[in-house]
Amino acid sequence: MAETKEQSLSNYKIPGMRGPRERNVEKPKEGKKTLGRLIGYFASERKVILFLLAVVLVVVVASVYAPRLQSDAIDSISIRDFGSLPKILITMLVIYGIHSLGTFLQSRESAILSQRVVKRMREDLFDCVVNLPVKYIDGHSHGDIMSRMTNDVENISNTVSQSLSSLFSGVLTVIGTVAMMLYLCPPLAVLSCVTVILTLVATKLLSKAMRYFFRKRQVFLGELNGTVEEMVGGYKTVVAYEKQEAVMEEFNKTSNELTRVGIVAEILGGSMGPLMNGINNIGFVIIAAFGGYFAVNGVISIGIISAFIVYAKQFGRPIDEIAQVYGQIQTAVAGAERVFALMDQPGEDKSGERNMDQAKGVITFKNVNFSYIPGQQVLHDFNLEVRAGHKIALVGATGSGKTTVVNLLMRFYDVDSGEILIDGINIKNINCSNLRENTAIVLQDTVLFADTVRNNLKYSKQNASDTEMEEAARRSNCHDMILRLKDGYDTQLSGEGYNLSQGQRQLLSIARAFLAQPKILILDEATSSVDTRTEKRIQDAMVKLMENRTSLIIAHRLSTIQDADLIVVMDQGKIIETGNHEELLRQQGRYYELYMTQFSGNAI
Repeated sequence: MAETKEQSLSNYKIPGMRGPRERNVEKPKEGKKTLGRLIGYFASERKVILFLLAVVLVVVVASVYAPRLQSDAIDSISIRDFGSLPKILITMLVIYGIHSLGTFLQSRESAILSQRVVKRMREDLFDCVVNLPVKYIDGHSHGDIMSRMTNDVENISNTVSQSLSSLFSGVLTVIGTVAMMLYLCPPLAVLSCVTVILTLVATKLLSKAMRYFFRKRQVFLGELNGTVEEMVGGYKTVVAYEKQEAVMEEFNKTSNELTRVGIVAEILGGSMGPLMNGINNIGFVIIAAFGGYFAVNGVISIGIISAFIVYAKQFGRPIDEIAQVYGQIQTAVAGAERVFALMDQPGEDKSGERNMDQAKGVITFKNVNFSYIPGQQVLHDFNLEVRAGHKIALVGATGSGKTTVVNLLMRFYDVDSGEILIDGINIKNINCSNLRENTAIVLQDTVLFADTVRNNLKYSKQNASDTEMEEAARRSNCHDMILRLKDGYDTQLSGEGYNLSQGQRQLLSIARAFLAQPKILILDEATSSVDTRTEKRIQDAMVKLMENRTSLIIAHRLSTIQDADLIVVMDQGKIIETGNHEELLRQQGRYYELYMTQFSGNAI
């Protein structure tokens, strides 16, 4: 945004040459605390969760009871008791039908639950992002912020959808299966459960490493998105300076790190399944050996051995599933840590009980000191008084602090010391929203949205009538230009208005400020991208707009501010000259040098 800010934030570099700000890896919260907070999002979905649990319970009961029926069928055949066999087989068909229907309902309810939970999380996150201070947005990679909004939330969604019901059913299946095994043959059940100890040991050993690498993978993914976002946003700059190789080198460097960490994470996550299968096979050997011994000694029947083999597989299956989704759970927890870290950022301070609806527009800067980075001061004991209805121009070299003055007036940043007053009221005591409602700003970099021209103009005043909107367009000399567009005011603009020229975009942004009818008007290089003829037309319109309205103008084109009531010349965050155009020329100081450089071509 501000030229002074860009100089002060010296660790920021051009696209493709990423600076230290993106090397800051935030410390994640503890996994248990994050998981508990994530579970908190399920509180409002109690009905869905209770129904899901009921369905899971039915499925588990069916899956646990079916092997027992299979055991009875085998025993009936072995003793040639064919009279009871049809009843057993019909009961098995009913149980398997219930199991299939329950599995379908389980998948359906899991999908509903996951989408509702993630919807709330996504809305909470977006609400947090749109209320973040400008300082936070300026100091963090935009790509990383978007990655948290998309990739991390999507990982959570996938985990809830695919893993939650598996965890529910897995735990209940293990409990039901163990209970049935103990009922049929306690000694063989105890021997079979030896594999549980091996499973717990294996999970414990792998969990810490998996959590670390999955978290690192999400961090590198955020950095990679940041690289891509910067490259696309600054593509013309990258191409103009032939920085494609540098961009590729930086991208490949981050991509290689992501690949390296991702491979380790996937290997660790994928190793759980094969390891669990090996442990389950040990369980089958135990059942075969000791089950045969018990059958020979008449302790159990052949049918029970068959049931135990099914139960052993059924006992291992949920453990396998839990192991398989453990990697997904780690990814979701890592993503949730990043999401919650962003949510926990303090929102913008908009406090203030006063309003400026009846303000005249007198602006006073008293002994203001400010720095974007501690130790690198931008404004030094800055004092300025702007009378109501006056047109004040701020001029000076890049980095002199002009835009910083605007940032502080808009409460994008807070002063380090001193105070800023409007009609004698400290702006910290004025409600921030009310302050901005009564202040219109036109930035050097135009911002238009992928919407119609009409909605872009009404962005500054949603309840404006079409008549007011068209009048604002006429006063900014863009009404005829809009009518020449394909659909006039209903023309759909592409992202950031790239289907218009830079000058047309600037005209629309100025018209948007016209429509707001603010108490205070701020123009930050507002005509920098407009040709000379259009600039003259805009200047004529601005004279009417600025009548009885306090106006601050930041301009490098001195031709645009020659009629200003007061011109403030800044250098290194200090005011070095003040006066109107003629007075400053007579002084032959810094303003005179700037003027002669622009209009006489004299070398300074």
